[in-house]
Amino acid sequence: MDIVITYVNGLDPVWQQDYEQHTNTPILEKRFRDWGTLRYLFRGIEKNMPFIKNVFLVVSHNSQIPEWINRQTVKVVLHSDIIPRDYLPTFNCNPIEMHLHRIEGLGEEFLYFNDDMFPMLPCSETDFFRQGKGVIGMSHHWFSSNMYKRICRNSDRLARKMSGLSPSCRFLRPQHICSPMLKSVCEELYCKAESEILASLTRIRTENDLNQYIYLDYMYLNGHIVNEKISKKHVSVGLASESSVKEALLQPARKLICINDVHLSEDRYLRLHETILHSFELVFPQQSKYEK
Repeated sequence: MDIVITYVNGLDPVWQQDYEQHTNTPILEKRFRDWGTLRYLFRGIEKNMPFIKNVFLVVSHNSQIPEWINRQTVKVVLHSDIIPRDYLPTFNCNPIEMHLHRIEGLGEEFLYFNDDMFPMLPCSETDFFRQGKGVIGMSHHWFSSNMYKRICRNSDRLARKMSGLSPSCRFLRPQHICSPMLKSVCEELYCKAESEILASLTRIRTENDLNQYIYLDYMYLNGHIVNEKISKKHVSVGLASESSVKEALLQPARKLICINDVHLSEDRYLRLHETILHSFELVFPQQSKYEK
């Protein structure tokens, strides 16, 4: 089983220059802010997921690679390695996620992690895959009330079409945590829907996008998903107190945690940032093999 992690450092001047040159949209801080927690994702993988074979880090430029990354144990993938050049550069996670299955050397079973998701307790392979099927909770929704849900609806509709199914008033939405993917099934769907996928690619997120849920939806609709929730806790830094964030990290009740960024005042960001980094350092004090 492999892991793929996507990462962006919005403070990188090379990335910022690219962004300013190719977009007319102000940088959305909460989407591109680097909390400095990536190393703790790697430490969590080593400590709590010892069955992982390869870890791939997907970034836009070489300047995005953290200086502490051990290139001997982390396989770095550039956007240009997997995304057709006509659609680069992109500052939208969706085109990147559409092409993760094209990573050279990627195994059949892989987990896709955002850089805000962390394994906090020991995990087993069967938490994510069982008998060739991915394990994740799938739910049905009626209303697409915001851009994110409209993108989920778009992905559901195309997955149904490519599965030979009729449209539905409801749409699927996978659990918001790491995604268990089967490379061969992703390739199958991409081959079927390549023109629609390429037509959806945009530099900046729009409500007409598709997202990586199209692959999970397609897997579910074609019998490749065990519909069971992965053990996880969701923490929004906009709602949680410093003490509750600290408790969630130091005394985890679930195997994985997702720390979701939102717009914050500078003072609140600095206080939460210190709390989160201090707590992670207490939980994962040992340098991992993925660091040099």
